[in-house]
Amino acid sequence: MAHDESLPPSAGATTPVTSRHRAVPRLRALRLLRNLVSYAVLVAGSAAFLLPLLWMVSTSLKEPAQIYSFPIEWIPSPIAWENYVKLFTDAPFLRYIGNTIFITVVGVIGNLLGSSIAAYAFARLRFRGRDVMFYTMLATMMVPGWATLIPSFVMFSWIGWLDSYLPFLVPAFFAVPFNTFLLRQFFLSIPVEMEESALIDGAGRVRIFLEIVVPLAKPALVMSAIFSFLAYWNEFLGPLVYVQSQDKFPLSVGLQNFASEHTQNYGLMMAGALIALLPCVVLFLAAQRWFIQGVVVTGVKG
Repeated sequence: MAHDESLPPSAGATTPVTSRHRAVPRLRALRLLRNLVSYAVLVAGSAAFLLPLLWMVSTSLKEPAQIYSFPIEWIPSPIAWENYVKLFTDAPFLRYIGNTIFITVVGVIGNLLGSSIAAYAFARLRFRGRDVMFYTMLATMMVPGWATLIPSFVMFSWIGWLDSYLPFLVPAFFAVPFNTFLLRQFFLSIPVEMEESALIDGAGRVRIFLEIVVPLAKPALVMSAIFSFLAYWNEFLGPLVYVQSQDKFPLSVGLQNFASEHTQNYGLMMAGALIALLPCVVLFLAAQRWFIQGVVVTGVKG
């Protein structure tokens, strides 16, 4: 076969390589530009969400005359620390906080107990009508709470539970639909062979649940606890309807009453709102890893 002496042997092979080398910097530049745009959008979105929180913190440390100043004085001078002192002297905020902690702790414990037991039954036990019961329970999530408010109020008044925490704490020990669904999906992802081996070794269902299933479901349980904490810490409708004594008010209802009495003092109102918000922010920052892990490992399985 004839060979063209006028061209180097490797000339035809170097042309694609040269084009490929030229394309690499272009791809890197496009990737860098895409990352910069993504980070810019994220920073702008974060700033938009953080701006009200920063305004709340700034306003809680201002005197009334500073609040209406324009342009906004983000770092007040002088700093009115007395707003937080007056918050606890003008209203029983320590009692409100104590009541909220009690409601939250009992509600979270009840939610984890009731929902985890029901979820394990739906995931592993075989009984007639299991699927119908499960989907009926999920259907109740579409019913708004205020649609059943009047019948619930009448029922709890008949049994003498008004002016107490029982109307919204006792139901916590039964299956909460969302947490039950979440935990059931996680339990389905646990290999059934582990439980079968324990059954062969003589372990009962209760022991398997406590010693095998619960430790493996720690991420999903932590995520359920986070959702329950946020729900009960911010619970407003239940205490507003069922609790009449001021010394039993949680922080949500107490803060609403306090705000209605100090409608013109935004410094005090923002100080109270910041105290109510702070535990939720701290919880999110402390448990963010568990929250993300729980979302990742909790799949949707039939």
